[in-house]
This record gives sequence, structure tokens and C-alpha cells, in this order.
Amino acid sequence: MRESFAIDAELGEALQANEEQIAEQIAAAVSEQVERDYRAGQCPALRDAHPRAHGCVEAEFRVNEDVRPNLAQGVFVPGKSYRAWIRFSNGSPKRKEPDVRGMAIKLLDVPGDKILPEEREARTQDFVLMSSPRFFMDDAARYLRLSRAVASGNRLRAFLALGPRGFLIAKKASPKINSPLETQYWSAVPYRLGDGARRQAVKYSAVPQPVPVRTVMPSDRGPNFLRETMVKQLAAGEARFDFLVQPRTPGMSVENTMTEWDKKDAQFFKVATITIPRQQFDTAERNDFGENLSFTPWHAVPAHRPLGGVNRIRRVVYQSVSKKRHDLNGAPRREPGA
Repeated sequence: MRESFAIDAELGEALQANEEQIAEQIAAAVSEQVERDYRAGQCPALRDAHPRAHGCVEAEFRVNEDVRPNLAQGVFVPGKSYRAWIRFSNGSPKRKEPDVRGMAIKLLDVPGDKILPEEREARTQDFVLMSSPRFFMDDAARYLRLSRAVASGNRLRAFLALGPRGFLIAKKASPKINSPLETQYWSAVPYRLGDGARRQAVKYSAVPQPVPVRTVMPSDRGPNFLRETMVKQLAAGEARFDFLVQPRTPGMSVENTMTEWDKKDAQFFKVATITIPRQQFDTAERNDFGENLSFTPWHAVPAHRPLGGVNRIRRVVYQSVSKKRHDLNGAPRREPGA
């Protein structure tokens, strides 16, 4: 078994049947679809997940001074501040309302060896969040059927692959929003926090704070409404999010990502403040920069190792698709420096 499919059994990880082979099949299906779209005129080649960007913005990720001792692990060093890039996105490549929303955070100048062997010396740490506390599936074989159905463009096959429960989760994860800066995001899937005996399973969330110019939903939303709203809001002033950690309590699974960890039983704790300063981000240079960035939960130090089958599959798929689209676009594939 490859190191990428090693599991942390003490935290509840368990491999599914043929998981490694299925992950490779999913990666192949998705990468082939990216190339087909590119050959059909989709240029540049886009991500398969969250290809439509609303903006890539500079930010600061400042850890609280009073982080609880059991949470003060990995990058959560009390009082530590990191520069960051944040990409806000939609799940669909075209204008679609409602849709799944994404918030991908990349911290800079993060010391220590990273998990991915080819990026061992990279100085970044990613947190990948979406507009749902639950993921729409946790079964590798179903994930493969969905990937093939999406690649074929067959909506009925995609619905059948999701199943009724997965469809309802995906639908609930697709809110009609006023602004990406006024939306809550969750990791949906779990991560390890810490090493050795202190390690635990956690999930993450980013909760928006009031912005200077709140958006009123217009009756006629143009195709770039969310980007235009972010432009106006960040021209007027800064935006902020509280970054929260949810430690697991007994009985909660790291493999069953279709079930939310009930916050009544597993409380969220604030560990950091994300500040997005006033800025102009909607430029050709910034948009190209954001398009060439890669985000994956596996851009991480071992203290933030992703957990569960969905994340293990993501490791293979995200790396494959990132390499494919960068090759097609003739763009260098590297992590940004501080």
C-alpha cells in the first residue's frame, strides 16, 4: 500500500474496499474530462472542482493569543500571524444560481516539512472549505460513479450516483447568497490536529463578521454579481472571518462525512481571525495568479493531516487534475512564497 493510503486507525480511519484503485480511476476520469473540455475550446483548462472564481484576495490569518492548549497545535501558535491568499468560488464553471460555494485559504511562510513528498519544502498550508457542514458522499464506489456521470454530462446518471440523501445534501449546500464575504463555510470533512498522543480529529469553519457595505439582493443579478459585490465591499473597507475548530466528541465518525457533527455535542472554538484588507483584486494579473494557484487539503504540515476516505481520494484526484491543467495551460506548478 502506498503511503498516501496509510490510515490513522486510532482516530477511526478505515480503508474501503479497493479504495486505492478507485481513487486512481476517479483521477483518470476527471483528468480526461478536463482535457476533453480544453480540446473542445475551454481555454484555459479549468479546475474540475470550484472552477468559477469570484476573486483571489490577500489576507491576514492571525491566531488568537488565548487559544486553548489542546488546540494550540500545528499552525495555531498563539499570537502568530500569517499572510494568506484566499480564493472564493462557485462549484459550477458557468453562472448558476444557486450553487455550492467555496473558500480556499493558503497560509504563507509556514515552517516545517509538508506531507506531499514533491512539496516537502513548500512554505504553505491550505484549508479548503465549502458552504456545507456535510459532504454529499462518503463511499468511494459511489464517488467513481458520480465522476463518470458528470464527465458524460448525463444529469440523470449523476442524480442516481448521488442518491436521494446525497442529492439533498448537495442541494442544501447550494445557497443563494448575497456575497461570498457574508457566507459561512465549513471543512465538511475531518482533519487531524496535532501529533502523537495529543492528536485529535477536528473540523473547521469560517464565520463572517459584519462588513462595511452589506449587500441587498437585487431582482436582476448579472452573471458576475458576486464578484462585483466583492469588488464594492473591499473597495469600501475590510472584511473579517472568525476561524473556528470543532474537536470531535466520542461517537462521531471521521469516515461518515454525510453526517454533521452536532455542534450541541461538539462545540466550535475560535482559534484565529481572518482579515481581508481593503484592496483592488479584480485585475488581469491577480486573476491569472489566482487561476494558477492550486489548493488541496494535503498542502499541509503533518499536524493538520486530512482524515477519512473523501480526503484520501482528494489527495490523488487533486494532484492529478492540478498537474493536468497546469500542463495544458503551460503554467508552472509551484507554491507561492511569502
